[in-house]
Amino acid sequence: MATQPKILLLDDDQDFLELYREMFSRHLPSLPEVKVAANGPRALSMLENESFTLFSVDLNLPRMDGLQVISIARRKYPQLRMVALTGIRDEEFRNRAYALGVDQFWTKPESDQEIGLLMEAFETLLVQEAEGGFRGIQSKSLVDIIQLECLSQNSCQLRITNGRQDARIFIDKGEVVDASLGDLGSEQAFHRILTWRTGTFEVLPPDSARERTIFTSYQGLLLNTAQAMDEAASIFNNQEPTAEGEPRVPVSQNASLLAELAQMPGVEFIMAQEKGQARARDYFGLDNPDAMSAWSRDAWDGLQDLGDKLQVGHLQEVLATGQQKKIALTACGTTDLTIGMAPTLSGEHTRDLIKSILAKWAS
Repeated sequence: MATQPKILLLDDDQDFLELYREMFSRHLPSLPEVKVAANGPRALSMLENESFTLFSVDLNLPRMDGLQVISIARRKYPQLRMVALTGIRDEEFRNRAYALGVDQFWTKPESDQEIGLLMEAFETLLVQEAEGGFRGIQSKSLVDIIQLECLSQNSCQLRITNGRQDARIFIDKGEVVDASLGDLGSEQAFHRILTWRTGTFEVLPPDSARERTIFTSYQGLLLNTAQAMDEAASIFNNQEPTAEGEPRVPVSQNASLLAELAQMPGVEFIMAQEKGQARARDYFGLDNPDAMSAWSRDAWDGLQDLGDKLQVGHLQEVLATGQQKKIALTACGTTDLTIGMAPTLSGEHTRDLIKSILAKWAS
């Protein structure tokens, strides 16, 4: 039986501690045990006496500030996952926290959507395997790292190393503006870097003089890379190569549209699947598109069969609501769309969002 994960929250705001202890313990899927501390010495004492999975630290603390606590905890407990969760919006604090070894840096949420993102981030850190992925400041995939930096509207350099290869991705105010890998630059370098499955990385101060060479949104970049890799694997396994010996990698015509739809408030992921196909070719925001594709196809076909037996007509739309997210299955012409949405959306907002997505897709 798996051991129940444990979170330690450090903050001098008692109302914050009580709210987030209740929220994390009740609503995170892993149902962690959550304990709290109101000052640094108390938190360090608890770490000494108990084993925790995740340590969340406020930076603005009396007597011993959060950065001091992080520094001590990282030295003494190198495997402990740590998050800086603070109301301070300061680039210097953020860089210093990353330099000390936090896994993630978050400003305290101010909206339901931000709370949802924070809870997903905590859950990922709680259940993530200790091995694999990129280890540096975070134990996450490179896509996760880029998304986190861009969603936070940060400006920085990501230095990524894989063996002897050394690469840089330059981010300015939440947008990828350039990338470099040896003689490669711009989008070509970015796509090559994202083929790496392991390595190390560090966050460096931004290069304000860096010339922008990438003008595609970061969502579009990640989507194009994922699709190219998926297409390449499929073609390599099932089709003949070109005369030059390289597999053909078609560019999806839906890439830019999906990237645009994925930016709509409340949308967490979106997947397009042609009717009759067992596997999705176009998606954004999914770590495991094959699993979601199989689930949506089974759900769609099963409910359609039920509708046929009940003679209620052709199935047009299904909305599933859970604690983690809402998922809509809807048809648009020959395409079935699977849309993941924030669970906090109201029924009216959900319906309006689905209508807007369908209108944009149809146009």
